[in-house]
Amino acid sequence: MEVKGATLLYTLAGLMITFAGFSALLLTLRPAAGAKWSLLDKYLARTVMTHIFVLTAGALLPPLCALFDMQEALIWRVSAVLFALPMLFLQLTYPHRRRKVIGTGAPFPILAVFVILGAVVTLAMLVYVLGNFQYSAAAYITALTIDFFTTVFGFTIALDMIMQQPLEVPERPAPQKL
Repeated sequence: MEVKGATLLYTLAGLMITFAGFSALLLTLRPAAGAKWSLLDKYLARTVMTHIFVLTAGALLPPLCALFDMQEALIWRVSAVLFALPMLFLQLTYPHRRRKVIGTGAPFPILAVFVILGAVVTLAMLVYVLGNFQYSAAAYITALTIDFFTTVFGFTIALDMIMQQPLEVPERPAPQKL
């Protein structure tokens, strides 16, 4: 039994993993140019990878649940809870985790889009799906898609900040006399 929207979910999962690989490649540009990894670089890499893998798991949960011959309404409720709880945790604790690691708060655009919009969409989806309203599949997949694009937005803003940091030239050994 194929769950409603399975093709879109598989496409999203593929897109998410592709973005994870692409973002990892972009994050290696500064070290390849001779810069040392900053705390922001490391934190961004860890945050993006964590969010992307939670999102990817969220995209694969409904088809996985369908393999157990669950009723469609139950598939979306189980998937909504298993996706929304870790995602909301990541979204709502982001400002505290960032301040703890970096020492500064997130810029307003990241707070507004990545944290607030993302959390509101995730919570609204959870309430909608658990309320057993019509179009639970559409609500779930829409929230997953919006959360993905808020992560892409957050990465883009953070990458811009990283690229504006000065390159720190690593210490080089003194030349040896021949």
